Amino acid sequence: MTKFVKKDDLENNWYEIDANNAIVGRLATVISKIIRGKNKSTYTPHMDNGDFVIVKNIEKIKFTGNKFQNKKYFRHTGHPGGIKESTPEKMSKNKPGEILKLAVKRMLPGGPLAKKQLTKLKLYTGSEHPHTSQNPKIIDLTKLNNKNLIRN
Repeated sequence: MTKFVKKDDLENNWYEIDANNAIVGRLATVISKIIRGKNKSTYTPHMDNGDFVIVKNIEKIKFTGNKFQNKKYFRHTGHPGGIKESTPEKMSKNKPGEILKLAVKRMLPGGPLAKKQLTKLKLYTGSEHPHTSQNPKIIDLTKLNNKNLIRN
């Protein structure tokens, strides 16, 4: 018989990740698993039982190859002919967190649950953040199974 977790039994933890020299896509996979709750044995696909993730130093994330200059992000204003194009190089000047946020958002399933789960992602430039009172557990990307998370 399958046991389902109730909302009252949910426990949210806080994790802190330093994104210094981390590769965007590989970092996003780690983050998306945590905010969905797939790292827990109580994972339930239709419930929000994920944890909070604090990512600091997001201005220092890396891309492999020439993606920093050549990758393109598209958005539409809603008006005829209103397609806008941007590169990570341009986005990192104005909104450095938007690159990682888009990568994580696209790894989540669509719908209202994904929007709620994305609010558990906290992005900060620099090494300071206001969540020290939550006592976040530090995730060292160099010690994870994916040996290619860090770019030298």
